[in-house]
Amino acid sequence: MSSTQYLNFISTQFSAYVGIITLVAGVIGNILDIIVFLSLKTFRENSCAFYLTAMAFLNIGQLISSLFPRIMNLWFAIDWSVASLAYCKIRTYIFQVCSLISFTCICLATIDQFLATSSKPHWQRFCNIKIAYRLFTIAFVIWILHGIPTLIYQTFVLSSVTGNYSCAISDSTFQGYYTYGYVLVLISTLPVLVTAVFGLLAYHNVSQLAYRTVPLVRRELDKQLTVMVLVEVLFNFCVLIPYIVVYMTYLGVNANRNSYIYAQIQLARNVTLTFYYWYFAVSEDH
Repeated sequence: MSSTQYLNFISTQFSAYVGIITLVAGVIGNILDIIVFLSLKTFRENSCAFYLTAMAFLNIGQLISSLFPRIMNLWFAIDWSVASLAYCKIRTYIFQVCSLISFTCICLATIDQFLATSSKPHWQRFCNIKIAYRLFTIAFVIWILHGIPTLIYQTFVLSSVTGNYSCAISDSTFQGYYTYGYVLVLISTLPVLVTAVFGLLAYHNVSQLAYRTVPLVRRELDKQLTVMVLVEVLFNFCVLIPYIVVYMTYLGVNANRNSYIYAQIQLARNVTLTFYYWYFAVSEDH
């Protein structure tokens, strides 16, 4: 076995075994999150907890629509995306919508905790469940409409390299937006920046709670939710940044598919992509 073949073997095995662990742990973890958030009245009436609950539902949808088919292909060589054009379009659409709304929820949850822990009462008034419902509905509608071009341009494309058809984007202009606008900005760089900034601001506010006249119950709830959000933000930073770096490297390197360099990049890409799925798998209450 050559060095290139060996790297490809490691890449496939890593994606297959770690992927299935991620899928099972992610679905179970998000279900537990949903049970915790919906079973307590305190969480059901809290806007930040609402965002985290919605995110748990969306993460399950994302894992099932994207990671599960990937695992089926790795383990059993079953590629449903080339068996049905409707599935090719719908799978990509669901993945895109779920991931965008999920990242929107963590951004809103982080901003919500910054406002909730603020010393300014007029900012705290924006943290209520009715506003959370409205913001979530607006985001949901926006991302549903945003995904329509994906339904149009996602189709069977003949590969000039392999000579086989694959489920891919047929329009070069939309492919450019998908690569740089959607992947590198909307579901990676932008959420990292927003959650990092407002997460740090929320942490600063929480550190000042002991010096304010705040009811003990509310203070403890704010601390608990802020810790949940900050752990999620820190974890997201650790799994998303490597993915962004490797993805940009993959776009910038023009290597032969049979070369050792390409095999190295593919291994790094599969490893960071698997870590990327951990964002959707790790539960917030851990």
